[in-house]
Amino acid sequence: MKKIGETREGLPDAESWNATITLTSEGAKRAVIRSGHLEKYQQRQYILLDQTVDADFYNNKEIYTSNLKSDVAEIDEAKDFLIAMGNVIVISDSGVTLFTDTLSWNNVEEQIFTDDSVIFITDQSDTLYGVGFKSDLELNNWEILKPTGVFGDE
Repeated sequence: MKKIGETREGLPDAESWNATITLTSEGAKRAVIRSGHLEKYQQRQYILLDQTVDADFYNNKEIYTSNLKSDVAEIDEAKDFLIAMGNVIVISDSGVTLFTDTLSWNNVEEQIFTDDSVIFITDQSDTLYGVGFKSDLELNNWEILKPTGVFGDE
C-alpha cells in the first residue's frame, strides 16, 4: 500500500503547460526557464521540460549573461544541475555562440560542459569546431577539449 503523498512510478506529481520557472542560488536569481510543457517529480526532485526550452541565465549579481535554447531539458533540483538536449544553442551577452547536441549546466560548480561535438563562434566571428567543451557560466573562460578545425572570418 502506498503512503499518502507517494505517486505511481513514472507519473509526475504536477504538470504545467507554457510554464516559467525561476532557479535560485542562495536567494539570487540564476535562471528563468520557459517551456511549452513541464513535468515535476517531487520525490525524485526532478523536472522535465519537454517542449521547446528557452532559458535566460544570470550571474551571482543577477545580471543577465546568456540565453539557452533546446528541444528538451532535465533539472535535478537536489544537485542544482540542468541538462539541455537537442539542438542546443547558447548565446552570451558578449556575443559568443555555442551549438551542440547536449549541454550540462552545473550551478554549484558554476560551469557548463559537454562531451559532444561543438561549433563555437567567437566575438571576433571566428568559427571553431571540436569535441568536448567546458566554460564558466558567462562563456568568458572556455575551452574546446578536442579542437578539430577553425574557420576565420576575414
